[in-house]
Amino acid sequence: MTHALPKIAWIGLGIMGSPMSENLLKAGYDVTGHTLEQDKLDRLTAVGGTAAASVAEAVADADVIITMVPASPQVEAVAYGPAGILENARADALLIDMSSITPQTSVDLAAAARDKGIRVLDAPVSGGEAGAIEAVLSIMVGGDQADFDEARPLFEALGRTVVRCGPHGSGQTVKAANQLIVAVNIQACAEAVVFLEKSGVDLAAALDVLAGGLAGSTVLARKKDNFLRRDFRPGFRIDLHHKDMGIVTDAARTVGAALPVGAVVAQLVASLRAQGDGGLDHSALLRTVERLSGDRV
Repeated sequence: MTHALPKIAWIGLGIMGSPMSENLLKAGYDVTGHTLEQDKLDRLTAVGGTAAASVAEAVADADVIITMVPASPQVEAVAYGPAGILENARADALLIDMSSITPQTSVDLAAAARDKGIRVLDAPVSGGEAGAIEAVLSIMVGGDQADFDEARPLFEALGRTVVRCGPHGSGQTVKAANQLIVAVNIQACAEAVVFLEKSGVDLAAALDVLAGGLAGSTVLARKKDNFLRRDFRPGFRIDLHHKDMGIVTDAARTVGAALPVGAVVAQLVASLRAQGDGGLDHSALLRTVERLSGDRV
C-alpha cells in the first residue's frame, strides 16, 4: 500500500511560484494556494488546485507549507504574527521556504519555528522562469538531513539538481553565490555583445561559436535570444537581482570574503535599476553596457 502524498500549502504564486505549484499538481499532490493577486489564484484553480483567502486558511491542515515570495520582509510577513504560518500551521508540519533571502533570516525562522514544533528547510532555487516551467531547477537546501530526505520526492517534482548543502541558512548562502556567478556572467556576455556588434560581426554567428567553447555557459544558452532580440521581458527581474547582490555583498563582508568583481557588478545592477529598468529581465545589463558605450537605449 502506498502512503498518501502530503497535503501542500503554497504561499506566493508569482513568476516562479505558479509554474512550480502546477508541477506539484501534475505530480499528483493536493495543493492549496494563497497569493495576493486574484488572477494567480484563478490560474491555480483552473489546473486543479484550491485557492485560499488567507495564509491561515491555506496552511491550516497542510502537511508541507512552501513559501515562494520576493525577499526577507515578505517571508517574515507570511511567517510571523497572528495571521502567519507559525501561528496557524499544525505542529510537526514541514515549512519549506524556496524564496531567496538572507541566510540569517532563514536561521532565525528555523529557530522561531522550532518553538512551535514546526520543521523548516531553506530551499532556494536557480534556473529562472524557464527552469520552473520545465521542472529542471537546481535546488540548494539548508536544514536537517531527515527533513531533507522527507522532502526529496517533492523537490524532485520541481527540479533536476537537488542538494542538501548543510544546516539552516546553507541553502541561502549557496544561492547568494549562485546569484554572484550569474550576474558576473551576464555582465561579461553583455560586454561581449556590445563589442561584437560595434565591430560589425554577425552577432548570432558569434554567439553560436562562443557557446560551443569554454565561453559557453547556461547563462549564455538561456539569454542568447534576449541579447539578439533585445527582449527583456522578465524571467528574473533586475529588482530581484539587485536584492540578491545586496545579500551576497553583505554576507561576504560578514565572513570576510572580498568580492571585487561582484561589487562592481552589484553597482551596475543598481545603476540599471536607477535608470528605471528594475522591472526588466537581468539580461538587460546589456542596456547599461550600451549606455556606457555611447549608444542611445
